[in-house]
Amino acid sequence: MKMDRPGSVGLWETILFNLSLVPMVSISHRVSGMVLFGGVAFALYVLDLAMESSDGFAQAKALLMTPLPKLIMVTLLSLLMFHIFLGIKHLMLDFHIGDTIKASRIGSASVLVLTALSVGVFYQWLW
Repeated sequence: MKMDRPGSVGLWETILFNLSLVPMVSISHRVSGMVLFGGVAFALYVLDLAMESSDGFAQAKALLMTPLPKLIMVTLLSLLMFHIFLGIKHLMLDFHIGDTIKASRIGSASVLVLTALSVGVFYQWLW
């Protein structure tokens, strides 16, 4: 018996088929959470170094003045802001605020705009 439908659809086919803003932002929320979980190790290392002594604070300050660790910190802060803003959007969805398709698209776009604005502020503040 010949089937006209596919037997199974993989993850990449699902992502490529549904390239709308809302699911991509939702998937990015999960990815940002995983990256933040890994980035906490670097942030805790710098915090431990800074809290150790006055020399440790000077070492942490010197470390964060170099471009790569500064870029890591800006990236972690921008992912944190994205994760917080989208987490607030998901909490609003739990209370059935913005759960229509149009409101969900507006909410996803506003999360991206708020994240871009906050990243700009953090970039100016840290760089």
